[in-house]
Amino acid sequence: MNLTIHQSISIYMIKVGSITNSSVLQIGSTGSIQAQSDIYNTGGYTGPAAPAEPIGSVTPIIPLSPPVQ
Repeated sequence: MNLTIHQSISIYMIKVGSITNSSVLQIGSTGSIQAQSDIYNTGGYTGPAAPAEPIGSVTPIIPLSPPVQ
């Protein structure tokens, strides 16, 4: 099925509360939206980050399995 839509949209003010990583802000109509995920190394990192230092003795509410080597 082919649809032809002619639109004229005038936006005088728009306020967006929040947009997260997987959000789509759509104004008007679209035939399809294809997912896109881009990962960039903007810091120029070449290896994994150093392990985090513990802040103190904390017992998790949910028991966690040990890290995999």
